[in-house]
Amino acid sequence: MAVRIIGIDPGLRHTGWGVVIADGSRLIHVDHGVISSDPVQAMADRLLALNRGLVAVIERLRPEEAAVEETFVSRDALASLKLGHARGAALLALAGAGLRCGEYAPNRVKKSVVGRGHADKRQIAAMVSILLAIRAPSPADAADALAVAITHAHHRAAPALAPS
Repeated sequence: MAVRIIGIDPGLRHTGWGVVIADGSRLIHVDHGVISSDPVQAMADRLLALNRGLVAVIERLRPEEAAVEETFVSRDALASLKLGHARGAALLALAGAGLRCGEYAPNRVKKSVVGRGHADKRQIAAMVSILLAIRAPSPADAADALAVAITHAHHRAAPALAPS
């Protein structure tokens, strides 16, 4: 049975999103894009812009399931915290829509799409392009979001899927 999946690559400056239909082993590209926040605005206003943008995408494209990339924890604690805020805004939009949400580590997404856990952004975009039979998605945040959706399509029955 075909299922429409939204993948989200959260970021405070740019949050990528991509929607695919998984019909058995077949993947069909629906749409993709990026929601940006204004870096001169207050944090709360930026998060609200990301949340509202995702709510609008969800209302327009009507996904049935969702997947979000987990936060990559780096040595820069402030950057990780900001990414966590953006991820929270995305999760809130998904929960508000009643969507089940899978959460995937960045290395798992890369391994699922490219075949290795340390692939770079060009490799991810190239494989997304091949798997979905589309031109390489741009910007990279949208390609990464489509990769998250593809990962979910491959692993959606696994325990990573939890009710929102």
